[in-house]
Amino acid sequence: MGGSGTLISIYPEDLTFLFELDKRCYCNLKVVNNSEHHAAFKVKTTSPRKYFVRPNASIIQPWDSCTITITLQAQKECPPNMQCKDKFLIQSTKLVATSTDMDEIPPNTFNKEVDKVIEEMKLKVVYTVPSGSFDDSSITSLGSMSFKLGSDDLTMLRNASIEEVGPPHLRTLCCSWLPPCRWYRKGKKEVVA
Repeated sequence: MGGSGTLISIYPEDLTFLFELDKRCYCNLKVVNNSEHHAAFKVKTTSPRKYFVRPNASIIQPWDSCTITITLQAQKECPPNMQCKDKFLIQSTKLVATSTDMDEIPPNTFNKEVDKVIEEMKLKVVYTVPSGSFDDSSITSLGSMSFKLGSDDLTMLRNASIEEVGPPHLRTLCCSWLPPCRWYRKGKKEVVA
C-alpha cells in the first residue's frame, strides 16, 4: 500500500486523521515527481462524500512536489473500534506534452490503454484519537479500544451526567462496550438507563 512508484512517491504511506466527533479532520499528502518528465496525478476514494480532496488532480513539474490536503468531513459517530475501511487510490502517468494546466489535459489521460502506463498507489485511512482524550490508565489498547473498568466504574458510568462521563466520542465508545443502554435526559442531567 502507498509508497513509491517509478514516477511519483507519496508521503506518508497512510492517511492518518486525528478523529474528533463533529469536527473536520485534515491530512496532508506530499506527492513527489521522481522523473525528468511532467507527471499528472488523480486522487480517487471509496467514500467520495466523506472526503474533500484539494487538489484532486494536478500536474507536477520534473523533480518537483505537490501537497494534497484531504479533509474528512465532520462525523456524527465513531466507527466501530475506530477502524476505517476507506481507501484512496492515486493514479499517475507521464505526460508527453509539457502542459502545466489540468484543463488542457485530455479527459482520457487516466484511462488504461495498451500504450499508456498508469501507476496506481493505494493508501489506507487510519483514525487516531487526540492525546488527552482518554486517560492512558483506563485503556489497554487504543487500537482495539479495550477498556479496563471494574463493576464500580460501570455503576459510576450508569449514574453519571454527560459532563462527568466525558466528551461525545467517549460516550459513543462507552456505549459500544456497555450492555445495551440508552442515554436520556433526567432533569438537567443526561444519564445511562
